[in-house]
Amino acid sequence: MNHTLLTDGQALLAPATAWGQSSRRQWLQTALGVGYAASSFPVMAQTAIHTSGEGLAHGKVVIDVAGFKMPAYRSAPLGQSNLPVVLVVSEIFGVHEYIADITRRLAHQGFLAIAPELMVRQGDAGSYGEIGKLIAEVVSKVPDAQVMNDLDACLAWAAQHGGNIDQLGITGFCWGGRITWLYAAHQPKVKAGVAWYGRLVGPASALTPKHPLDLVAQLNAPVLGLYGGADSGIPVDNIDNMKAALTQAGKTAAFEVYPEAPHAFHADYRPSYREAAAKDGWARMLAWFRQQGMV
Repeated sequence: MNHTLLTDGQALLAPATAWGQSSRRQWLQTALGVGYAASSFPVMAQTAIHTSGEGLAHGKVVIDVAGFKMPAYRSAPLGQSNLPVVLVVSEIFGVHEYIADITRRLAHQGFLAIAPELMVRQGDAGSYGEIGKLIAEVVSKVPDAQVMNDLDACLAWAAQHGGNIDQLGITGFCWGGRITWLYAAHQPKVKAGVAWYGRLVGPASALTPKHPLDLVAQLNAPVLGLYGGADSGIPVDNIDNMKAALTQAGKTAAFEVYPEAPHAFHADYRPSYREAAAKDGWARMLAWFRQQGMV
């Protein structure tokens, strides 16, 4: 595959400043050669935690997927190579500043972290002000097969830009948490996954034919699930059923359920943020990656 950068052709871009919503939209327009009409006030705000880019190469890149230019944000320790790779899969809101900051946090831990815009073919998630409309017009139209292929393309890009794809992890939040489970079942190179409050069950459709519970027997790597006990969208019995299926299939997995935490407890730009659970989950994620031999 050919991989195109939007700047001076360096494999790693110069450090970028905080990525606001307007700059994100301009970036998408430039990368894709299209213009999205902005609707009402965007769903997401700036992240409450800002991680410095000092010592990092971080910024926006374009990854070629069979001729389609997929935007992504990546961060890595400056000047280093043969780095373990972590794919970062966003919530339904796409790759805004919170997700970009996640990649910088991981880069400071020694990873090449890549967050691709996996829904961009269907629309600009950042231009929506209504979650229901965003789900109906963009998220529900994204095929799982497309996402798996796009993530595979990220591996090819990483291999050419300082990453060691034999040391591959994946983490994702909400929508991305479900994708984490799916990709761990799809890609044999995955060594470890960490799913933050990702849906485990759901109705089958042509675009989403299987869900994590259906794919337990196919998991290629251990997955850590981080969930909120007060998450009204993911009942605790869903987690219990997943645990039972994993045990029956002889798969390695672990769960941490934070009793008082709601959905999206790690999202520091939203009212759902719970600092104690978020920090504990982050520490457990890093320990999980180490335990699976990624660091």
